[in-house]
Amino acid sequence: MKSEEIRALFEQFELASAELEGVACWSARELQNLLGYSKWENFSKVIDKARESCFNAGEKVGDHFPDVKKMVEIGSGAEKEIDDILLTRYACYLIAQNGDSRKEQIAFAQSYFAVQTRRAEIIEQRILDYERVKARAKLAETEKILSGILYERGVNDKDFAVIRSKGDQALFSLNTAMLKRKLGVPYSRPVADFLPTINIKAKDLAAEMTSVNVQAKDLLGVKPIEIEHIDNNFAVRKMLLERGIAPEQLPPAEDIRKVERKLKSDEKNALIQKC
Repeated sequence: MKSEEIRALFEQFELASAELEGVACWSARELQNLLGYSKWENFSKVIDKARESCFNAGEKVGDHFPDVKKMVEIGSGAEKEIDDILLTRYACYLIAQNGDSRKEQIAFAQSYFAVQTRRAEIIEQRILDYERVKARAKLAETEKILSGILYERGVNDKDFAVIRSKGDQALFSLNTAMLKRKLGVPYSRPVADFLPTINIKAKDLAAEMTSVNVQAKDLLGVKPIEIEHIDNNFAVRKMLLERGIAPEQLPPAEDIRKVERKLKSDEKNALIQKC
């Protein structure tokens, strides 16, 4: 294909997209024409194959191929309602993969939606990484505040480490050393640096509860505070288990320090490209 044709197709695909509840989507009827299919009957067969591919990939077909109705003009100002399908970017990608690759439009669409889908995945992963880094920073701040509260109530640094470890055992049904071995965490690093976001937030919630209750109940000394922290972690664990989540069974996440470096590097590169 010539560069002019590629640019023209790119513009056509961009203009055909719309946004519904923050999700980019395309009308199947419009995509039919963009991909060079003159008959809906032929194009619907490609859509059926794409739906099957979506199902086999473990995705919810209804999320990517929702059926809708569309009004079209039939002459003299009259309109007729016809069946249509809203297609997500991923659905369009699957359609392109199952289409007739001899068509230039299909060949273009295969590359176009592959790149767009990959870009969306990168953005989604970046958001997830940012949320995890933010959750880890929040946990560190919560534990710092908790440490200060407990210090005023007769708990030293060594005692605080023991209380926190017993809290981990209540939450994960494993002591900190066992949890580190299970997740492959280096001995000198905090286990929270390798936890998935939901586990970081679980620890944070339990620590927040301890901060509130220690002051509300006016607890003093190591033992009553230790019991309070254990009870709070048990309560958070119970909630997770009731929702089908066993925190100790979740796989480890990437080292938070590497994630932070990656995010900072991406930001730096983005700034350089803008200059």
